[in-house]
Amino acid sequence: MKPRANIRQRQLSLGIFVKTDSPQITEVLGTTDLDFVVVDAEHAPFDRLTLDRHMMAGRATGIPVIVRIPDTSAATIQSVLDLGAAGVLVPHVDNAEQAREVVARARYRNGNRGFSISPRSSGYGAQRMADAIEAGDQTLVICQIESADGVTEALDIASTPGVDGLFIGRADLALSMGLDDIRAPAVSEACSRIIEAAKTAGVSAAMFVPNEAEALAFRKIGIDCFVVSSDQSLLRQATQQFAAASTALRKTA
Repeated sequence: MKPRANIRQRQLSLGIFVKTDSPQITEVLGTTDLDFVVVDAEHAPFDRLTLDRHMMAGRATGIPVIVRIPDTSAATIQSVLDLGAAGVLVPHVDNAEQAREVVARARYRNGNRGFSISPRSSGYGAQRMADAIEAGDQTLVICQIESADGVTEALDIASTPGVDGLFIGRADLALSMGLDDIRAPAVSEACSRIIEAAKTAGVSAAMFVPNEAEALAFRKIGIDCFVVSSDQSLLRQATQQFAAASTALRKTA
């Protein structure tokens, strides 16, 4: 298996959003030098069975699978982690109280995650209960900051025990500020405040960027975990580049 960067240790980590329900996508991505994938169950059509297959694909190729969950219910978090997710990316975390609630639902000890020895996360019963609990309590909890309130509370959220990172959601952050430009000066200032909060709390500063150029720019100001583009976007871009470049072939028509 390929060595992958450790998000919790704030190593430079590169991932991609998976928005296509085929598990072969995750399997193929697992053969690359990416450090993780994020299956986007918030904005793409993933049910529990489909998520299960993506977890198997991730395990087969040794790439951690994080799930951006559609809601923060105890049932949703437990289900995703029982399937074997490396962690959860939690949308719309606006304050420390919400962060504490999410962490509690993702943890056995000092939390309220329901335990079963039978799912993938426990080795289908092959692990001792104590070992399964220890492994389960190592799953990542990354809070997505995407509102003006979340920016104000960013340091308290990042300082919540059990939170491993802050993920900047620029699109919804811009909308919450009455803007429709993710690169507006006010949005950039808010991003800087979130990054500073993560640094101060000693957790990972993460964000989505559409391309390498933006990743390089934000790397300079402290981002250490990037979700760069998505499977859909890369497929479309590569196909469009090929189609646009095939002028010689088109002349034969």
